[in-house]
Amino acid sequence: MSAEGPGPVGPIDSDDRSLATEAPERTGRLYGATVGQRLAASITGASLRTTLLAVLSAVLIGSVILVLSSDEAPLAAVTGAYGALLAGSLGGAGAISETLVAATPLILTGLAVAIPLRAGLFNIGGESQVLAGGIAGGYVGFALTGLPLVVHLPLAIVAGLAGGTLIGWLPGFLKARTGAHEVISTIMLNNTMIAVTVWLLTTKAFQKPDRTDPISRDVLDSARLPRPSGSLRVDIGIVLALAVALLAYWFIERSTTGFELNAVGANPSAATAAGMDAARAIVVAMSTAGAFGGLAGAAVVLGVQGRISPGFSAGLGFDGITVALLGRGGIGGSIAAGLLLGAFKAGARAMQAETGTSLDLVVVIQSLIIVFIAAPGLVRAIYRVRAEGADGARISKGWGG
Repeated sequence: MSAEGPGPVGPIDSDDRSLATEAPERTGRLYGATVGQRLAASITGASLRTTLLAVLSAVLIGSVILVLSSDEAPLAAVTGAYGALLAGSLGGAGAISETLVAATPLILTGLAVAIPLRAGLFNIGGESQVLAGGIAGGYVGFALTGLPLVVHLPLAIVAGLAGGTLIGWLPGFLKARTGAHEVISTIMLNNTMIAVTVWLLTTKAFQKPDRTDPISRDVLDSARLPRPSGSLRVDIGIVLALAVALLAYWFIERSTTGFELNAVGANPSAATAAGMDAARAIVVAMSTAGAFGGLAGAAVVLGVQGRISPGFSAGLGFDGITVALLGRGGIGGSIAAGLLLGAFKAGARAMQAETGTSLDLVVVIQSLIIVFIAAPGLVRAIYRVRAEGADGARISKGWGG
């Protein structure tokens, strides 16, 4: 792909073309569509029916894998494993609690990917943003002492937001000013932040005094996310995630800045010619994504973990890509997808404990879901359904179109 880029995503009509030709030459260079944009447009353009059929297809293939890997009768193997998965995710207060615990950071990292999709950007850097938010929030959580919860906890949350925002802002700034591809810069930031995290945990400022391994001091109780019930692990992080999701919906669908993000994602050249600042939209989109990722990291460290460890992010940034694509780039869809994958994660542990089924099966199902969503034509062919609605109408729009 040349540095000049192929131009806006999809075809534009004569009016848009005249606007595009009047736009500055650098607009096409910095904001031109890529193959990844066209692919993401098709993924997030899948209809709800296609998405549900993709989930069904993945579950059916997972059933075949269960039968082949089990010594039990086929029906017993499938019903036993999926029954344990369902019970472990929704079978009682404790199971629902574990589902919400797993879903909280997934919703936030899903939003960290979904917001940039609206501006035609693919945020692969959720992992680095989660790490930055967890480091910043956790440090404030154990370094500041003598503060009441109503002061200490908000400060730690704001620190997590700030840390993630900074790591999200950097690739956005580089994209807007130099044309550096956000996929490359965010991937490199992931590797950088993993190394920085391990290094920080060996310093006196972070490392627990009585430990030689890289692990931080415990977050003080005044900075921990409160739990509604002492017997359950779920905390108010899920409420915070849902509240932030509602704010994100207003930002994307109702605010002027959100309108600009959508316009830049749909046709950056025409948006620039119409007076919108495409460079600013890119920086805002990536910074906002970083804030969501940082909040996810802070929610993990200030919530169930209570400390910073090298693997506390646990691939949440990459899981956010699954959530956003499964949610078709929408805010509501990301919430639903986060809850679904949270249920998968919570139920997988019960499935392994009760039936001996590998946790990897859940990863296989998640991967198959994405494969089928990425190929809506295959799903329609399998189930003999016609293309309608978003399956065909949104491919020529922006990523979140």
